[in-house]
Formats: sequence, C-alpha cells, structure tokens
Amino acid sequence: MSTHLRGAVLIGLLAVSACATSTEAPEPGLPPSSAAAPEISDAAAQHLCEMIAPDIDNWRAQGTTLGRVTFNGTVQNWAARNGGVNVAVARNREVIDTVTQQHCPQVRDQVLQVLEVPDLASALAGV
Repeated sequence: MSTHLRGAVLIGLLAVSACATSTEAPEPGLPPSSAAAPEISDAAAQHLCEMIAPDIDNWRAQGTTLGRVTFNGTVQNWAARNGGVNVAVARNREVIDTVTQQHCPQVRDQVLQVLEVPDLASALAGV
C-alpha cells in the first residue's frame, strides 16, 4: 500500500474511531477511573509497546507529519483492541506517556525523536 493511501486510510480510521462513545472495557484494558484518566492494565500497556516498536522505522521514513498521523492510528487501534478506551485516551492523552515511560522507555524515546515532539501526548490528536 502506498504511503499516501495508507495515510488516507489511517485518517479515515481516526475519524471513525473518534466517534466511539463507549469507554466500557473488557480485559485487558480497564475502564477509565472517576478522574477520567483511563486505567491501563500491564498486559494492555505491553501490547501498546509491542504495537509501537515495529512502526518506528516507518514513521521515520514517512516524516514527522505523516508519522504523527500514523502514530495516532496505531494508538487508536491499540485503544480499540484493549477495551475501546479511545475517547478516554483522546481526552487524557498523557496516559500514553505514563504507560510508555513505565513499560518501554526506550521505545518512547525513539518515538519522541522520530516524531520530533516533547512528549507523546503532543503527537496525539485530542477531543
């Protein structure tokens, strides 16, 4: 799939996933806490790390703008697979930094460098 087509597909997926209203989550993700920050299980956190790591070289090749779009797609895909906490994550983008700092700090550092952002929350589209 061409880079442009892949980017367009991911933008479409982001638009569709942004419409999700459910934050109820089966395992391994847990529903968001009353403070509105989603609680992320260790298994879900590890899954996020596993989804991000192989894409870093692709993001590097795509450049920062398209890389950020596809990073958003990866995070939304992960959130949908791990309890459908897409909206909760979009409203509390910092949770992605917290989870990656705890479970895969080297991967997080590489993503920060490739996407040229101070933190992962800055690379995520918010609600």
